[in-house]
Amino acid sequence: MPGPRRAGGRRPTVTDPASVPAARAGAGSGAGPVPGPDVRRRTVLHHRIRLLTAATIAYNVVEAAVALAAGTIASSVALIGFGLDSVIEVASAAAVAWQFAGADPARRERTALRVISWSFFALAAYVTVEALRALLGGGEAERSIVGLALVATSVVVMPVLSLAQRRAGREFGSASAVADSKQTLLCTYLSIAVLAGLALNATLGWWWADPVAALVLAGLAIREGRNARRGDVCCG
Repeated sequence: MPGPRRAGGRRPTVTDPASVPAARAGAGSGAGPVPGPDVRRRTVLHHRIRLLTAATIAYNVVEAAVALAAGTIASSVALIGFGLDSVIEVASAAAVAWQFAGADPARRERTALRVISWSFFALAAYVTVEALRALLGGGEAERSIVGLALVATSVVVMPVLSLAQRRAGREFGSASAVADSKQTLLCTYLSIAVLAGLALNATLGWWWADPVAALVLAGLAIREGRNARRGDVCCG
């Protein structure tokens, strides 16, 4: 049976009560659709990766300056090489910073990975040359209190930056951010090797310990460089 008609012959419109609050909430707000939790989380991760990359660049710039100065004063090839390694790491982090400065980081992913892969190869070349120089008697480091303090600080700071960037990069799905975090971790191992080599040389006279450990790290750097070129780093 037809329902009652209003004046003019039109039936009253039936409105779902559940839709009224939503309609009122959106009416006049002009805010548009509210981003879902995934969008908000990716925005947070995007800013976090940029912040961690900036921190990595800033620390390595200071590290490079101090290491090069201390190495020059102490005539230490090891410290000078350590400073050059910091320059290489700045190049890697700068590639990630450039990638995430754009509106769509995914479009710059491959270019950033190529830069990072070549920085891995450059790191491997540097470590190999310095290790061979040390084994041949041309790279024995002299004692430098400033240099030792710098390397010890790096052993503490760099793993924290590496872990934070790797977590954010994996959650965001960025192979380049993960690759850069792995290079930071390799530089941590290099710092540990320098400290261990200096300690073993001072206590046991094992002058060869540092260059041998460095050659192992060079092999790891080559492997990570190949992984970065293939983009096979997010699950590694």
